[in-house]
Amino acid sequence: MGRIQLDHLTKRYGSEVAVEDATITVEDGEFLVLVGPSGCGKSTTLRMIAGLESPTSGNLYIDDEHMNYRVPQNRDIAMVFQDYALYPHMTIRQNLRYGLEEESGYTAEERDQRVEAVAADLGIEELLDRKPDELSGGQQQRVALGRAIVRDPEVFLMDEPLANLDAKLRSSMRTELQNLQEDLGVTTVYVTHDQTEAMTMGDRIAVLDDGRLQQVGEPLELYHQPANQFVAGFIGEPSMNFLRGERTDDGFASEHVEYPFPPEIADAVETNAETDGLVLGVRPEDVGIRPAEASSTEDRSDHEFPMVVTVNETHGDRNVVHLTHPDTTGDHDVLQAVTDGMHVLDAGEDVVVSIAPESVHVFDGETGAALRNPRLEANQEHT
Repeated sequence: MGRIQLDHLTKRYGSEVAVEDATITVEDGEFLVLVGPSGCGKSTTLRMIAGLESPTSGNLYIDDEHMNYRVPQNRDIAMVFQDYALYPHMTIRQNLRYGLEEESGYTAEERDQRVEAVAADLGIEELLDRKPDELSGGQQQRVALGRAIVRDPEVFLMDEPLANLDAKLRSSMRTELQNLQEDLGVTTVYVTHDQTEAMTMGDRIAVLDDGRLQQVGEPLELYHQPANQFVAGFIGEPSMNFLRGERTDDGFASEHVEYPFPPEIADAVETNAETDGLVLGVRPEDVGIRPAEASSTEDRSDHEFPMVVTVNETHGDRNVVHLTHPDTTGDHDVLQAVTDGMHVLDAGEDVVVSIAPESVHVFDGETGAALRNPRLEANQEHT
């Protein structure tokens, strides 16, 4: 069993708060990703679980055993670091075997058999007699994983283990890590600042900002039903569009956009809003675009607006289109939209943008709290 419980865990360095009042339960066999910007407290949280940092207050449990004061070697964990932390003077075989040297219950032959078996599982059996500096970054990463796996721990802790790899290798290693974790069934806490890694790898994601836990949930839950504006903006690429404005009798108004609310959105805002300040949120893939000449002004609905293309970023399978209001001076973007890769728009082109009410998020302009998110089922149908 490898169940982890963080109970109001706090870490301070003098007057600076690195982690504040974090409460998370990681179930046995679960893959939890800690994600957030640099300095948000995710690595500090991981180090407290590992025993490399002591919490200032709160409690930490692994398998219901109190861990606050237990040294790292007595926590039955294995940690994988960003820089691999391999011993350069040892062969790969020696690096893998090193983790077993202090483990009781193994004969020398059994240690060798364990090393061979793990190396075979990771596809590095032909590298066992080489030194780390003779290996590529991906091979070194596999060795670092193997050194953790060979000990058969209850918990894996991974601190941005793929950060030093190139994009293509990072993508393939994500898949390998997922398959490996599922096969082993080991509870894993994985730290990254890359929200793509978080979305594709985690059973659940814990989002941190400025040392505070913002939301814990499954990837689609965080994407479609963020608890606040920070989570909404951090999860997703391109990030969510935000229009800042005020509540009106009809709905919402910003500097350039007036957006009437249907009854379900108006009721949610009326019930939950603490101030008149609002932020309207919409995912770029939910922003519709059509050429301005395709329809007359009279044909436009209340949820359609004239815009001008400023930049069209071509990605092959899709385009990220930057849009501004015709009356906006300079290069200030109002919205970003995602279109099909075959649908190329030119800078300066006049278009009509549509935002369907079923795709709209609304946040409190002061607190950032979500006042209204679309239903997850509606989002899945819409996409």
